[in-house]
Amino acid sequence: MTQEGIVTRLLARDMAEVAVTRMTACGGNCGSCESCMLQSEVKATAHNLVSAQPGQRVLIESRTSAVFGAIFLVYVMPLVFFLLGYAAAWTLGASEGICILCSFLGLALGALLLVLTQRGKKKNSIRYDIIKLLE
Repeated sequence: MTQEGIVTRLLARDMAEVAVTRMTACGGNCGSCESCMLQSEVKATAHNLVSAQPGQRVLIESRTSAVFGAIFLVYVMPLVFFLLGYAAAWTLGASEGICILCSFLGLALGALLLVLTQRGKKKNSIRYDIIKLLE
């Protein structure tokens, strides 16, 4: 997966901070929907493989499998726990209201497990590499 960014500062001999513009749901034309309330720029630490300097536009790359793995953990796993909570209550013969309550408890449990298992893994986050200078 590749994205364009701008080097904001050098962190070490082979590391740099890169500002990447986050794409919006409206395709970057925020005037058409006026629903953007999030920060549109994200800063990431990248391995500076091409000796980029602050202010230069660069192309950064990350492993697509790592990105999809993170997406799976954040979006799919809580949904799976949500459905498992409902199914477990239904299997035990609970009423509709209890099934719905158990599904939300499953969602909360999935989110809690995600947070607890990922706290120590901040050092092993997705690796970004600056692979090309643009312009």
